[in-house]
Amino acid sequence: MKKAERNWTRRSALMFAVSASTALVAPIALAQQARHAMHVRHDAGCGCCLAWIDIMRRSGRFSVTVTNEVDMRAVKQELGIPLDLASCHTATVAGFAIEGHVPPEDILSLIESRPAGIRGIAVPGMPIGSPGMEQPGMGREAFAVIAFSGDGSRRVFARHPARR
Repeated sequence: MKKAERNWTRRSALMFAVSASTALVAPIALAQQARHAMHVRHDAGCGCCLAWIDIMRRSGRFSVTVTNEVDMRAVKQELGIPLDLASCHTATVAGFAIEGHVPPEDILSLIESRPAGIRGIAVPGMPIGSPGMEQPGMGREAFAVIAFSGDGSRRVFARHPARR
């Protein structure tokens, strides 16, 4: 009988250790994979916006709501997005403005680093091969993600080289 009690004790200890380690690791894994609430505003007739939204959702890192807008210029003005950095859709996430076809990894980097004074990031225009602008057989044009501040200053936040 003593042997059976010892086996149960060892088994219980092992199960406790596994449960405890899972309890410690699970919150860390969940925190690393946090979903950020993202609100995307776009013109209802824009198909590439829908493709970008789908990429954000499929990343598993954003919970996306979408609003069709009549006056996107007013949206951009309200969020302080410089008109020369404008693209077809505008998102807000974690207190930042996201303009155009910004890759999800750059958005996550912005959220994690939270650089001082940065209001948002933008990919001006609609570069071929940027997220949502993929074209079969076209590769990717080189493009930069530009960080902008409320005082009008800017800097390159990320670069994405051309790919064939």
